[in-house]
Amino acid sequence: MVMTAPPSNGDTDLFGFPVSAPASNKTPEKGGRSGRVAAATPSANAARIADALPPQVYLGTSSWSFPGWAGLVYDGVYTESKLARHGLGAYAQHPLLRTVSIDRTFYAPLSEKDFADYAAQVPEHFRFVTKAPMAITSSYLRDDDGKFSDSPFYLDAEYAVNEFIAPCTNGLLTKSGPLVFQFPPQGKRHTSNPDPFINRLYRFLNVLPLGIHYAVEVRDPELLTDRFFKCLSATNAMFCIASHARMPSPAEQIAMMRTHHNDTALVCRWSLHAGFRYEDAKSRYYPFDKIVDEDIPSREAIASAIVAAASAGKPSFVTINNKAEGSAPLSVERLAELVVAYRTGPPNPKNDKTQAS
Repeated sequence: MVMTAPPSNGDTDLFGFPVSAPASNKTPEKGGRSGRVAAATPSANAARIADALPPQVYLGTSSWSFPGWAGLVYDGVYTESKLARHGLGAYAQHPLLRTVSIDRTFYAPLSEKDFADYAAQVPEHFRFVTKAPMAITSSYLRDDDGKFSDSPFYLDAEYAVNEFIAPCTNGLLTKSGPLVFQFPPQGKRHTSNPDPFINRLYRFLNVLPLGIHYAVEVRDPELLTDRFFKCLSATNAMFCIASHARMPSPAEQIAMMRTHHNDTALVCRWSLHAGFRYEDAKSRYYPFDKIVDEDIPSREAIASAIVAAASAGKPSFVTINNKAEGSAPLSVERLAELVVAYRTGPPNPKNDKTQAS
């Protein structure tokens, strides 16, 4: 069975799924045919915020291959392919970009060497957020002819260890952050009665190797039951907050987490602005070089959760997609600025009330 990639969303092109994009009107590519990609000089504001940000706060984006980030992350315009191959080192020089999401693994496993190559390009303080293969988290797969069938590796712990967990953690070593099991919509057979899914999830998580940060992201609000959060607590897994059209807002998910599952690190994937479909946001925000639509409620909720985690001595891992507000690096900077502000003064009372409700 060969998995095929879903329609490209613009954030997975560096992982072998090319997208067509409008021609850029920026200056020609820098660097010629060499592999060199140079970092942009960070703004004085970004450097100041980074100095004030707690070291256990890891903010970043969902990939690094965007030519529109010229002047924000890179010193000029480079092609997507060059950034995909050679841009990670320059990305990691940005003082606020301390993590990145490796989404390529959702479509096919990577080797230990692939992970080690990533780790060699970033500084010691950097951490990766890595998505588990879809074969583990989707109950069905699609072949090259578009036919669907049951996944033979759905919630298969042995496959997860051999094909994902061991290569990832052995390759990234100390630079490995959370391993995210993102479950796409599971269908009515699971949402109408979540208990069998939760039981199977418990058995899966309970036998995974210890000492690794696992996080679970779902795309069905019906699964967010008290029993679901008890399953995560019992297996020392984290809940991954994810902005998605099918899910409650980040603020609502954070409130659920605080009620049911509070004593963990914060893992959040801020992926999509409320009210937009993925492709609509992509065309609206391209080339991802500026904030287009601020999402202040989500930003405030996530910043407040980061501060709460830091106060409890817990790390935070927040990755942001260009589709959240228009430009992920600028969203990182504004989120970090708010975190620093909240640490020196009380969070917005209206936001606190929303979180607690």
